Amino acid sequence: MDAGGRTTPGAVVEGGGEGDRRSFLNVLPNNSNIWRRKSWSRFAPAACRISVAGLLLLLPLTAPAAITVTGADSQTITLAAPAQRIVSLAPDLTELAYAAGAGADMVGTSSYSNYPAAAEKLPRIGDAFRVDLERVLVLKPDLILAWQGGTPAFLIERLRGLGLPVLVIGTHQLMDIATNLELIGQVTGHETQAHAAAQTFLAGLAKLRGEYASRKPLRVFYEISATPLYTVGDRQIISRMIELCGGRNIFSDLTALAAPVSLEAVLARDPQAVVTGSDKGAAARLRAWQRWPQVSAVRTGSLFSISGDLLARATPRILQGGRQLCEDLESAHQIPGKY
Repeated sequence: MDAGGRTTPGAVVEGGGEGDRRSFLNVLPNNSNIWRRKSWSRFAPAACRISVAGLLLLLPLTAPAAITVTGADSQTITLAAPAQRIVSLAPDLTELAYAAGAGADMVGTSSYSNYPAAAEKLPRIGDAFRVDLERVLVLKPDLILAWQGGTPAFLIERLRGLGLPVLVIGTHQLMDIATNLELIGQVTGHETQAHAAAQTFLAGLAKLRGEYASRKPLRVFYEISATPLYTVGDRQIISRMIELCGGRNIFSDLTALAAPVSLEAVLARDPQAVVTGSDKGAAARLRAWQRWPQVSAVRTGSLFSISGDLLARATPRILQGGRQLCEDLESAHQIPGKY
């Protein structure tokens, strides 16, 4: 630009404010080298700021919070992050993990874990009482689910001694199933799905209780096996479902989860209903009771079989077994002149 304010041909117009009539793009083809030097000097500080900001966006704002929970054995475990490699030591724990949304995180389980179907494809590490520790270590779990009252205490301590985090899950009341779903969801990072499953279970439980809890209690004998004759004690979740359905476990005075009993003791307590698992030997076990026509359950034909997978496992599916149990006990109530 000369002294008179005229623009000299070929000159580069600088500025950048709204009064500039020609953008730097208009002069770029004829003055590319000059533009690169001068425009970079103007935009370099801003470009640096943008680059730094972009890098910061790629970094986590905060480190993942550690997860600390307390198991049914009052032992606390802390995980640096949600568990992604889970081993369960009981079939019901496997079901709970899948129901809580952590099925994809399962890497190993115990024998008889047959639900859902995907669980059958998981590597087996033993059963509820005997575990192959070497196989467990090969699976590199970051969480092990143990069953309170089922998994031997010495095994839990052995696993912990190997540096493995063991979360003990216990179920004493039916509502504990919802609590356990929430707990597993917390340690696996599936809180939303676990919470939804817990709420669905509680709603189903309330509906079942509302339909049957007011019934006059029937004396119920739950038969696990015939030889030896085994039954469940008051701490077993089956006893809670019997109560919900308007019954009473005749061996509720037993503190063990399961225990052998004598035939004489069963006859003396005169059950009004006998319930057994619906495995392939169920029909024979129920027929065997016909030898004792003096028993109220035999006299009225109140002999029932229900899948042990549905009634004995403390998982959401217990509502299916519970409904069948409630309907069976209701049918026993309906027999004219029965009691």
